[in-house]
Amino acid sequence: MTTVRIPEGWPATEEQARAVQDELRARVILDEPGPPPGTGHVTGVDVAYDDERDVVAAAAVVLDASSLAVVAEATAVGRVSFPYVPGLLAFREIPTVLAALDALPCPPGLVVCDGYGLAHPRRFGLASHLGVLTGLPTIGIAKNPFTFAHDEPDTPRGSTSALLAGSEEVGRALRTRDGVKPVFVSVGHRVTLADACAHTLALTPEYRLPETTRRADALCRKALRQTYSG
Repeated sequence: MTTVRIPEGWPATEEQARAVQDELRARVILDEPGPPPGTGHVTGVDVAYDDERDVVAAAAVVLDASSLAVVAEATAVGRVSFPYVPGLLAFREIPTVLAALDALPCPPGLVVCDGYGLAHPRRFGLASHLGVLTGLPTIGIAKNPFTFAHDEPDTPRGSTSALLAGSEEVGRALRTRDGVKPVFVSVGHRVTLADACAHTLALTPEYRLPETTRRADALCRKALRQTYSG
């Protein structure tokens, strides 16, 4: 497990954080298809918080995209690096998530975040932020639509509807199980929205949520428990 310090020069105010978002958002790449779904590596990242101790644990779990078998995993624990401000949540956890990714013994391939990319009030959620900083293809798969509007997708698995900010499509509601509440997919960096949805379906053979998120969620919670065991 890697222990993470808050990087020198990390934003400390809302104004500073928004300035960083504005600078980095211009670097998001939206016109690359990304890796073909079901090939290479796909890595889930997730975090767990201990609010009393002001600590965040991050996990990165690499799966073989074709079999969904675990190839490698890594964790990191650090101080929460920014106060809670809606729209700026990535600044709370990115240093620790980056440390977990850096600790992996193999290339992560596509990175899947439990959260948002373009489906964000400032069009720069965690998946986009992480993608720009690492150069890796990234997507966000969220459990709820945040502040955005959508129609219910049709009942069968694979059905989609647009996730809308006004008339702008910022992601898609995607049904991963027949008749089960959809997940909300958005592009992070270097992947198209159609391919992001295809990756999501490849990662959900049994459950509503992708295997990347399920495994990373369990591992970051375990890392947080082990940090204080004994």
